[in-house]
Amino acid sequence: MAKHEHVRVAVIGSGFGGIGAAVRLRREGITDFVVLERADSVGGAWRDNSYPGCACDVPSHLYSFSFAPNPDWPRTFSGQRHIRAYLEHVTDTFGIRPHLRLNHEVLEARWDAEALRWEIETSGGTFSAEVLVSAAGPLSDPKIPDVPGLADFPGKVFHSARWDHDYDLRGKRVAMVGTGASAIQIVPEIQREVGRLTLFQRTPPWVMPRMDRAISGVERRLHRALPVTATLRRGVLWGIRELQVGAFTKHPGELGLVERLAKANIARSVKDPELRARLTPSYRIGCKRILLSNTYYPALTRPNVDVVASGLREVRGSTAVAADGTEAEVDAIVFGTGFHVTEIPIAERVIGAEGHTLAESWKDGVQVLRGATAGGFPNLMMIIGPNTGLGNSSMILMIESQLNYMADYLRQLNVLGGRAALAVRPSAVNAWNRKVQSRMERTVWKAGGCDSWYLDANGRNTTLWPGTTAEFRRETRQVDLSEYEVIRAPRTAPAERRTPKKKETAQ
Repeated sequence: MAKHEHVRVAVIGSGFGGIGAAVRLRREGITDFVVLERADSVGGAWRDNSYPGCACDVPSHLYSFSFAPNPDWPRTFSGQRHIRAYLEHVTDTFGIRPHLRLNHEVLEARWDAEALRWEIETSGGTFSAEVLVSAAGPLSDPKIPDVPGLADFPGKVFHSARWDHDYDLRGKRVAMVGTGASAIQIVPEIQREVGRLTLFQRTPPWVMPRMDRAISGVERRLHRALPVTATLRRGVLWGIRELQVGAFTKHPGELGLVERLAKANIARSVKDPELRARLTPSYRIGCKRILLSNTYYPALTRPNVDVVASGLREVRGSTAVAADGTEAEVDAIVFGTGFHVTEIPIAERVIGAEGHTLAESWKDGVQVLRGATAGGFPNLMMIIGPNTGLGNSSMILMIESQLNYMADYLRQLNVLGGRAALAVRPSAVNAWNRKVQSRMERTVWKAGGCDSWYLDANGRNTTLWPGTTAEFRRETRQVDLSEYEVIRAPRTAPAERRTPKKKETAQ
């Protein structure tokens, strides 16, 4: 039988959020922790997404930890291979390997109200922890739509986040379903080798030029010799994006100029007016994430590519059928249809103080305090929680803010002493979410005229943060104990943990 292990902190996931949490714990002097990872290596989304052309749309020097700068980024926008290597490097540099528990998928985490700890069952053994940190991330579990007839399709089917590198696409008839960030990177890569590519486009994205280039050896040597130059570069990149936030969150009308530039980008690459019309969105730019590519539009003009301005409705044998009735004979179907973002799959496995899952507690809508803590789930912290996503900048900035909050949360528990837990007050959660959702109403994500993966089934944006990263850092600098109830362990320990008194011996 696998042994049971008790730790002070258990972290779920080893992407940027999980590795960042592990580093911060060690820097706070906490070494009694584990990182539970379902896969056989670290990396999170940058391990799972290995599709052709996979790269980041945030500049490299901003898409990295402030405490672990990398002077040797090869390009201004780095690819998946280099980002994954960076996370492996951080893991080694900060001594995280001994804390990793790879191939340990969390099956259930249940709050023990008497012992004031989390009981965790994984595929590799059981654990208990005083504090549970969920860094599973919103881009963890791929979403494949329930398409009638898909189960009987005789060809190959896979999601962009589970790319089948053993399947040879050369000469094949391929259907690409979806036009999000993954699809616009995949299409130009596979178009060159497939026999025919049919793109099923439910909604066209806005695509801007990608200002990517190789970082010269001179620049890299300068960053190594004078680290302050890399810090300055990061600061400039951050500042530019902070200045852009107001257009997204307060004054969507200011995005009109950007929209005109995006239309000019389409016109430069797509000369066919009919195709150009199909590729031009009808919603305000920024309502969905603005995508970056220099090769997407040119690829769509090639003779072996068909753009179907409609989503995939059904599959009949080897025939993919769009909602507008367009049919295409295909050998393979690749889904670039995103992830379970607003549903948060890990929520189905976390059981709180009242005996129900986090998902059940959110049946009327996801609600947390400061993107981190949920009512009814004491000593549970979230990294990249609800309403912490960004539409124009680096998520690493938000992660580091949440790590500040996590660190202060643990300090508060230290100050309380003994066996104690913090349970967020429902009134604090409600007040925070009313403020966030009120601010969300005037953002381009709500007022831009699109239906995006940012929105839940009720039309609420539970994904993005409606402000600057600097503002979020201020909001998460420290824990406000007035927003929490302090829970103390019962004076009498549970029966199974009670230590029997020694019998007195008669004299």
